Amino acid sequence: MHTTGFAKWTRRFEDERERRQAQGDPDWGRGAVLHPAVWASVQRFQVGEDGDGANLIGKADEAGDADYAQAVRLFVAEEQNHARLLALLLAAGGMPTLSGHWSDTVFVRLRRLMGLRLELLVLMIAEVVALRYYRALRDGTDDALTSDVAGRILLDEQRHVPFHCERLHASLAELPRLTRRPVLVGWQLLLLTVSLVVTADHGRALRGLGVGRLRFVADVMTSSRTAVAAILKPSPDAWTRPA
Repeated sequence: MHTTGFAKWTRRFEDERERRQAQGDPDWGRGAVLHPAVWASVQRFQVGEDGDGANLIGKADEAGDADYAQAVRLFVAEEQNHARLLALLLAAGGMPTLSGHWSDTVFVRLRRLMGLRLELLVLMIAEVVALRYYRALRDGTDDALTSDVAGRILLDEQRHVPFHCERLHASLAELPRLTRRPVLVGWQLLLLTVSLVVTADHGRALRGLGVGRLRFVADVMTSSRTAVAAILKPSPDAWTRPA
């Protein structure tokens, strides 16, 4: 087992939890007005954020790093908070949450079939896509409540990606050196495929937010190169610049 120093991530998550509690929730009473296609998109992303994270937590416990396992629990709590914020945003616009969506079902089943390393690689696909999606949602609407919620979630996602990159760096270091980059090339190809599926599924919403399908995919793939570099050689500063 590699010494990964995940105690610092536990502190970061705990500091963010305290900041979030001091800040309080957005003003849900403002209500929210969005195009129907954007509402449908938010509903699907809300499903993806929802979940108890028990499978990931169990694998983190098995990894034998108590600091990492605690950090994963705090990560899961932030994801659950995203689901809560999106559900309340939907309610502010008079929209219901969905009971499920096929894309989330596929991701969950894939992740549960795998060990921690492969589960994190699949999870990272969703996280990198989320970086671009929540930036589009924050910047592409005139609705103040939606921009507020999306901005809060985006700040968290900008922390989540380097968190997973650091663990994947330690995990891939256990593989033969010559296999590491091919694994990440395969990950990028899968990310490209998923990005194309997302643009097909959310294309009308993205256009309404001012982001064309090709632009969305190109931006996701640009982020993927930063992630690959951070996994091969940790570079936390790469993720500190505003998106």
